[in-house]
Amino acid sequence: MGGAGAGPGTGGQDGATAVARVDVTPEAAAVIRQLRATHGPLMFHQSGGCCDGSAPMCYPVGDFRVGQRDVFLGEVEGCPVYIGGAQFEYWQHTHLTLDVVKGRGAGFSLESPLGVRFLTRSRVFTDEEYERVKNAPPPRRGPPE
Repeated sequence: MGGAGAGPGTGGQDGATAVARVDVTPEAAAVIRQLRATHGPLMFHQSGGCCDGSAPMCYPVGDFRVGQRDVFLGEVEGCPVYIGGAQFEYWQHTHLTLDVVKGRGAGFSLESPLGVRFLTRSRVFTDEEYERVKNAPPPRRGPPE
C-alpha cells in the first residue's frame, strides 16, 4: 500500500517522528486518479454517521466545508483527508486505509457513478507507532490556512 503523500511526514508532522495516519490501496489510488482527471483537485472526509455516512466521502476541493473540529489526517494521492472531530476521538489509535470495492455507495461521493464505493479499513497502531503518535504534535484541526 502507499499513495503519493501517504508515507512518513503525512499530516504535517516532523518526518523523523511522524506516523502516517492514513494510506490508500493501489486500487483506490487508481480510482482517485481517474476522478481527479475528471473533477480536478479532490478531498476526502470521514464522518461518523451511520450507514453510508460512515464511509469516506470524496468531493471536489471546495465542495465540502471543513469544520473547525475536523482533523487533518494527511494526504493520499495528493488529496487531503479529514475526519470529523468526534470520530477522530474513537479512531485516534488507528491507522486508516482508504480502499475501494464494487457496489453503490453514498450519492454525494464522486465515485458513485463508477459503480464502486470507497471504504475505510483500519488497524490499531503498533506499540511503537502509538508511542511516536503520543510524542508527536497533535494533528491539525480545521480548514487549511
